[in-house]
Amino acid sequence: MHDVCIIGAGVVGCAVARELSRYNLDIILCEKGNDVGVGATKANSAIVHGGYTARHGTLKGELSIRGNRMYDQLHSELNFGLRRIGSLVLAFEDSERPALDSLCTNGEKNGVRGLRILERDELLDFEPNIGPDVVSALYCPETGITSPYEFCIALAENAVANGVHLKLHTEIIGIEKTGGHFRLEAAGSVSNQADSEPRKESLEASFIVNAAGVYSDSISALAGDSSFSIVPRQGQYLVFRRGYGSIVRHVVFQTPSPRGKGVLVTPTYWGNLMIGPNSEEIPDREDLSTNQEILRYIVSTARRSIPSFDLKQVIRSYSGIRATSNTKDFIIEESRVGGLIQAAGIDSPGLTSSPAIAGMIVGLLQKSGLELIRKESFNPLRKAVTEPFPLLPFQEIRSDIDRPEGDPERIICRCEQVREKTILDALNRGIPVDSTDAIKRRTRAGMGYCQGNSCTPRVRKLIARETGQKEENITPRGPGSGIIPERISGKELKELES
Repeated sequence: MHDVCIIGAGVVGCAVARELSRYNLDIILCEKGNDVGVGATKANSAIVHGGYTARHGTLKGELSIRGNRMYDQLHSELNFGLRRIGSLVLAFEDSERPALDSLCTNGEKNGVRGLRILERDELLDFEPNIGPDVVSALYCPETGITSPYEFCIALAENAVANGVHLKLHTEIIGIEKTGGHFRLEAAGSVSNQADSEPRKESLEASFIVNAAGVYSDSISALAGDSSFSIVPRQGQYLVFRRGYGSIVRHVVFQTPSPRGKGVLVTPTYWGNLMIGPNSEEIPDREDLSTNQEILRYIVSTARRSIPSFDLKQVIRSYSGIRATSNTKDFIIEESRVGGLIQAAGIDSPGLTSSPAIAGMIVGLLQKSGLELIRKESFNPLRKAVTEPFPLLPFQEIRSDIDRPEGDPERIICRCEQVREKTILDALNRGIPVDSTDAIKRRTRAGMGYCQGNSCTPRVRKLIARETGQKEENITPRGPGSGIIPERISGKELKELES
């Protein structure tokens, strides 16, 4: 019997697991995917939002600023990557100035510090490459950029190190409450093999935390609560090569609309440039496709903010699905099914709010009867797998690429200059790895200009050698994903300007 079963190992589920690992509890974290953070967590804008956008008086407004303030301590403990670079919300005409004033007032009510309006002359000192039509901007110094999948992985690694049981490839397909506790039916596979035998098992837990993202309404319904629904919203992005993020100094937003914060231009924690997203309601919760029409819209819209970016520097497009609830706010409460704690409808600013959401969930569990006794052995610290470093010229690393297999200094990924020892470290941190994308998220092997076309065979071979899996079963994202990484083509890039 587990004390708590957490369903969903995205950033919220992993934050809850890590927070609960502080106590003498039996915690199980179930994820239907092949890794942690494979839903919205790996495919978002990677922004630690300043807290001025979420409407005052909502959970989003309360938890976004509270979560923002928790990131520095978390980064000092978990080493996942954080930089406070500030943000700008641009107004392109005088008629948009009242919207900036409204955001500023809302942010001040939420407790955001340092907000102020910049006029164009001062704004050019902050962001020299802004578009010619920009007349003013709201500046927020508390906004940051992070690596969301590395944050999630860090939370999960630390939770596992502190005793949490993580079960990947485990989809919850049935929930029954009986005798004061829950019986959960799970299905999945024993590995990432497409032809593996289906696995079914039963789990028992006193409490459930529903952090299942776009499927949180389905999980709630399995337990007997159909009080809310999730509306999946897709957002698409373009990513430029590492180093190109230097053309912009801040996270640059446009004045928001009722559909969201709009298209942004931002450097990433690792120095890429990223533009996007759009916001489109879609019927398919698994649809991670991108299309030329929307990417063209993103390009043309982003050029209003920063006109000078060069599409020849684009290395990839991707999309993510946000779990928007029909309530338009986070749903964080105990269900009418006692013992079921909802963490649902966590769309933007969910990444920012996740540490605060975890604290709120733990409070709800305690209020519902979970006994919390602090664990003397809890260790909050986790070392980074890798950190940003300057890339060396190819001629200086060529000899390291040709080192023999088994040499820890051998460079596996020439684009991002990832060495064998870094991948071995990532493979031995308590979370099973059976895909090349899992290694990519931990080490950046495959995130460079060629998008893994060169290093993927080496990575696959190394995973097989260290884990005993068959090399042909190790794919980018699990069964059906193929073995060739995706990369946006030159022809597709030309069409984005048409």
